Amino acid sequence: MAFTSEQIDAWRGLTEETETLEFKEAKEQYDLENLYGYCVAIANEGGGHLVLGVKNAPPRNVVGTAAFQNPSKTAQRILDTLHFRVDVEAVQHPQGRVVVFTIPCRPKGTAYHRDGRYLMRCGESLQPMSEDRLRAIFDEGKPNWIEQPAVSDLTQDDVFDLLNVDGYRRLMKYPTFQDQFSAISRLVDDGLIDRTGDKYALRRMGALLIAHDMTNFSDLQRKLPRVIVYAGKSKFDTKLTQVGTKGYAVGFRGLISFVMSQMPQNEVIEDAIRKETKLVPEMAIRELVANAIIHQDLTQTGASITIEIYSNRIDIANPGQPIVQPERFIDSYKSRNERLADFMRRMGICEEKGSGIDKVVGIAEVYQLPAPSFTFDDVRTEVTIFGPRKVEDMDRADRVRACYQHCCLKYVMDERMTNQSLRKRFHLPESKIAIVSQAIAATVEDRKVKLDEKVGSSRRFARYVPFWA
Repeated sequence: MAFTSEQIDAWRGLTEETETLEFKEAKEQYDLENLYGYCVAIANEGGGHLVLGVKNAPPRNVVGTAAFQNPSKTAQRILDTLHFRVDVEAVQHPQGRVVVFTIPCRPKGTAYHRDGRYLMRCGESLQPMSEDRLRAIFDEGKPNWIEQPAVSDLTQDDVFDLLNVDGYRRLMKYPTFQDQFSAISRLVDDGLIDRTGDKYALRRMGALLIAHDMTNFSDLQRKLPRVIVYAGKSKFDTKLTQVGTKGYAVGFRGLISFVMSQMPQNEVIEDAIRKETKLVPEMAIRELVANAIIHQDLTQTGASITIEIYSNRIDIANPGQPIVQPERFIDSYKSRNERLADFMRRMGICEEKGSGIDKVVGIAEVYQLPAPSFTFDDVRTEVTIFGPRKVEDMDRADRVRACYQHCCLKYVMDERMTNQSLRKRFHLPESKIAIVSQAIAATVEDRKVKLDEKVGSSRRFARYVPFWA
């Protein structure tokens, strides 16, 4: 395809880079190994274009590039090294030379690698794909686990015995079913059960969402959420362990109510009146539990969603590594279980717009809580939301995390973090502005935030953006 200056300008006009488009400045040259890596990563993400000679931050000026003066030779070199074809074309833009790499999508069920590293993009860098993401790619074309039958050869009465059909109707805001057959037809249309002759097969999706009791299904018992309550700040003294039984959707309200009933009280003084309030607001718990349900790796065995309640914090964990890096939870969204997320959205349990983590971070700011912590290991992703703590009692890591998340939240709201905005986030008077300055300096030092280039280097009017902006 012959690209034009108009096409380059159309790409430059996009508000942000996409999964199919990556800009690199590369004025003089571009590292060949980086080129191979980005070809692999973009192919793994569905294919797209790598554009050299354009700044990767708005307004994305064309700066021109002297890299890869022989496009045909470069294309052959990529083919010889990576064993898939990438088209390379030089475009003479009025503001300078631009080089466009057109990268194909990987074949279905296959992931490309470079020296054994199955790469994907994360912000301005490359990183290996997570194990569960690779597993999902290799399983493409195979039957989706969640869409397979949990149990078959059922009568209509069996379906009603196993599923909370009336609860499903209310959550979906359907009118009252005229009879049993009309209810069954709706479940078939929604893809929760399948009709096989005069019998029915109940999909795992249906059982996970609206089962009366998930323990009736042997392969779903370990998918039940587990609540563990501890007496103090450690796992040393367990007060209570409770495992849910209902489907995620029909049991969600009860699960949240139970978690809130077990949460420690926190004493605050408001308008000179001492009040008792929960350690963490219910809205934050609701968002995080819904997030854990939607983003869990359902193919992972021997693990379940866990909600651990301590005297000073709540840990919420789900099986599987995140498919978006934790640093990008606020501004990015990818759903691991799209159909499950769609049903949860239609039932009013989540919004499926990637705003859940934004809400949690915003709640932490409003209620003067430490910034939530997002971590993961080989088998699970965990979010920790803390009870109230004064800024003076936060350590360096707490302050850096709060500063970075505040900066991200401002950025996605089309605003910018300043010393003043962070001071308000910490609920500090002007006399303690030094704490804010130190927190920003530490976050800049850790390369989590940077000065907004549009404002310049004036410290008095400094504005900050996330490192990936």
